[in-house]
Amino acid sequence: MEKNGHDKVMSAREAVSAFVRDGDCVAFGGFVTNRRPYALTREIIRQRKRNLYVEGGPSGGDIDMLVGAGCVTAIMVSYIANSGFTPVGRRFRAEVEAGTLLCEDFSLDVQTVAYHGAALGLPYVPVKNMLGSDLAARWGISKEERAKHPKLPREKFVLQEDPFTPGSIVCCVPAPRIDVACIHAHTAAPDGACRILGPQFQDVDIAVAAEHTIVSCENLVSDEEIRRNPECNTLPGLCVDAVVHAPHGAHPAQCFGIYDYDTDFFREYDRASRTGEDFERFLEKYVFACPGHESYLAGLGAARLSALRFGIH
Repeated sequence: MEKNGHDKVMSAREAVSAFVRDGDCVAFGGFVTNRRPYALTREIIRQRKRNLYVEGGPSGGDIDMLVGAGCVTAIMVSYIANSGFTPVGRRFRAEVEAGTLLCEDFSLDVQTVAYHGAALGLPYVPVKNMLGSDLAARWGISKEERAKHPKLPREKFVLQEDPFTPGSIVCCVPAPRIDVACIHAHTAAPDGACRILGPQFQDVDIAVAAEHTIVSCENLVSDEEIRRNPECNTLPGLCVDAVVHAPHGAHPAQCFGIYDYDTDFFREYDRASRTGEDFERFLEKYVFACPGHESYLAGLGAARLSALRFGIH
């Protein structure tokens, strides 16, 4: 399927089945507990995708769930948490400490610059941010291990002299080659054009850089309506392969201007993710026992979701 069709509306099941393959490099939008594409993440877990190479950036509980569900082989991340509830993702931590998850650690600003480089089609970006820190001195994934994985660059970075400033060293960080980007937007149209209100984080860059982009959205409007104010749009349709209408698709994360994050849910996840057995029960309840996003929302209940919307107390 190409990015120039006119009606790209699909269910989450159809979109993930069509565009996410085992072994893909998948990047996720949002920021920790803000506008994370949870509906798409749950569908990836539901379809039991495996051997994914995840570009997490400022990651949240959705990526922790992916890791705990056994979907991820390697993750490139600046941090992963449900801030205020779980300072470090518990399933992520368990897998790293057990040596069963490959993890490379970057600073948040470096990873953001690398995503922008990927959107520009650059092979790497020169930065100085990590120089002099353990992030530059220590590698989470060795050169030998990287050689076993075609999806990973052979080097975490390369240090070289700045050709324009003799004696100055720059850190050349590879730009990721993203197969699929998953983002959640406020509004989208059947042709793929979408609109994000508030902070956009890395979403635009990963969507432009990716071979395929899946956008879940709170509101689905006509092509004509979204074109009435083109200056307000975030991505054109040519950058998007699939549009998934998923109200509350960021739950339990917040969605700017529409609803807050679900405090009780994050506390429940914090408790459930402490052990493998409790986590499996959590997945069964909120992922595998729900055929899709609609049944997930039905299980939460309209009153709970309404209470999260801004302006309702």
